Amino acid sequence: MSDLLNPMKEYSTIKWLASSTSEFWLEQAIANPIEILIDHAHCERKAAGSALQLMFRYLCEPGLAEALTPLVREELEHFELVLETIKSRGYYLKPLPAPPYGAALAKQIRKLEPQRMLDSFLVAGLIEARSHERMTLLSLHSPDEELRKLYGHLLESEARHFGLYWYLAEERCEREIVHNRMRELALFESEILATLHFEPRMHS
Repeated sequence: MSDLLNPMKEYSTIKWLASSTSEFWLEQAIANPIEILIDHAHCERKAAGSALQLMFRYLCEPGLAEALTPLVREELEHFELVLETIKSRGYYLKPLPAPPYGAALAKQIRKLEPQRMLDSFLVAGLIEARSHERMTLLSLHSPDEELRKLYGHLLESEARHFGLYWYLAEERCEREIVHNRMRELALFESEILATLHFEPRMHS
């Protein structure tokens, strides 16, 4: 890893990621701050929607709604915060072509229960983990002080959200099963990123 990314070792990391973000992604993200902000707003919105879908899919699963409702609320609060930052800079939310990252990960979710529930938790957690890693980089290296503070604030919740999805998985499945499946999904997540065309997106 280059010197530019070395400060990451001073900050908390989520150990399950199978690869680190490249310096090229960071350079591109720093060069296109508005596109990254807009894309991140969409990510917060989608994360809230994904958690809601899990709540509705597993409506009678004990404790799930109680665990995910605060997460949904926080994702929407962060959506509003990022949206306000975008508007303060004279821009507004607009559609952006999404990279195939999320869709490719979703295809790895198995169809039969209880594997489907387990994979849903772990895929959501992996996305939070990658967001946490990349927001940490932006909080360290963005030349814009406001954006450094914004990402520094947001990344704390990404780690908590990963922890929540991990807890939900381990609460319902044997630890060895959870660990083995997470290793498989993390390797696939790394392979997805290796094949994507670089563009200013949180998950490209």
